[in-house]
Amino acid sequence: MGLNPGGACLAIDAGNSKTDVAVVAADGTVLSTARGGGFQPPTVGAEAAVGELARTVAHAAEAAGAGADGGGSGGGGSGSGPRFAHVSACLANADLPREEHELAARIDAYGWGLTAHVVNDTFAILRAGLPDDGTVRHGVAVVCGAGINCVGRAEDGRTHRFPAVGRLSGDWGGGAGLAAEALWHAARAADGRGGPTELARALPGHFGLTSMYALIEALHMEDVPAGRRHEITPVLFEVAATGDEVARALVRRQADEIVSLVTVTLDRLGLLGTETPVLLGGGVVAARHPLLHDRLTEQLAAHAPKADPRIVTAPPVLGAGLLGLDATGAHPAAHAALRAYYG
Repeated sequence: MGLNPGGACLAIDAGNSKTDVAVVAADGTVLSTARGGGFQPPTVGAEAAVGELARTVAHAAEAAGAGADGGGSGGGGSGSGPRFAHVSACLANADLPREEHELAARIDAYGWGLTAHVVNDTFAILRAGLPDDGTVRHGVAVVCGAGINCVGRAEDGRTHRFPAVGRLSGDWGGGAGLAAEALWHAARAADGRGGPTELARALPGHFGLTSMYALIEALHMEDVPAGRRHEITPVLFEVAATGDEVARALVRRQADEIVSLVTVTLDRLGLLGTETPVLLGGGVVAARHPLLHDRLTEQLAAHAPKADPRIVTAPPVLGAGLLGLDATGAHPAAHAALRAYYG
């Protein structure tokens, strides 16, 4: 027997590196969870990405007693009708409204819920960091994890966002961007085209190699899988902490880029003069590296003194779940119960 659609919502946070799904009852109780791989429509295509997402949904739905197929293969499921009152999907790589609409159509085709709402995953950070009683409806959220993105919302519901599709849209940084920059500087230091940096020794050393040439070859020939490049960013921060100027400059630039995203968003929404929560999520900022965190807060104080920066350490699926409870008109106690579950 499936769940009563009036009694539960499906919360999805699909990030670049992992996907979390939760089935949330009307009272905020988490009935089941499931985890899958990263959500990568640009790499595998939207159909395949949503198909992989459906497998993770199927695990969560089965564990909650809502059926084992997760809605079938895109044609509306097994014929048993919607299992959930609402689907709240916060998706990485849904960077443009057009992409949100296209992914929403694919998710709708699975027939998981009576209604569904698809937004970029940065909105999950924004919702997770705002209070549930509606006393504060405005804010800015930045995700700096594998990638980087920023959204803002004014009190009247207006939003501001960036295309956030990489260098094409002027983006810089995030874990993948920092890793690429660290490799670039280390390679040039090793072959003489750039100034010295400890990165030229530390990066190959991390992978058990003796030189940047060996690391370049290993990455190019995929002896070191591309998926391990995320390991480079923590090494960059370690080297920066020793005082290496090249590494420190990259960390400072990342902080300044986040401040730029925030101040532009505040300005476009008319919030520079308003006390505004700035919610910071993603692995790079959540790690609270002193050089990054101190530079970020210092520059925010200088350029946007009314901004109130806060690190959001709760998993983004919490934000997706809260959005789902909002959409179904849940009692405030349900929001509190969901927050308590995620600590």
